[in-house]
Amino acid sequence: MNIYFACSITGGREFESAYQAIVGALVEAGHQVPTAHLAESGVGVVEAVLDPHDVYARDVDWIRSSNVLIAEVSVPSHGVGYEIGFALGIRKPVLALYQEGRKVSKMISGNPDELLKVRSYRDPVEATQVMKDFLSNILK
Repeated sequence: MNIYFACSITGGREFESAYQAIVGALVEAGHQVPTAHLAESGVGVVEAVLDPHDVYARDVDWIRSSNVLIAEVSVPSHGVGYEIGFALGIRKPVLALYQEGRKVSKMISGNPDELLKVRSYRDPVEATQVMKDFLSNILK
């Protein structure tokens, strides 16, 4: 399965270990993750030098060619919110994961779209299990 992973880059990286656990589990399960590099340390420096128009075109193309979008939304991010809305707009299933106790935008948590699942997790291990459950329901 081709999976677009979305996470905060410029808004904060305090959940980088969760990003890495999620992407690692996806790759280990044999999924294609064109955005796997976003979980890596130092990605902000790499992405900062890219032209915004190029990033937009690249990311929109990746979302269009993906089967699902999985977003870690514990840290507010304009880009991740846009990516979620874009994916839902073209009818892609979306999982929005956040660390238990964090506040999530009401535009995400209150969205009634049946393709959007918003789920909390306590630690990266639980995050990967929630993600696996989401994907197994997609594959049914």
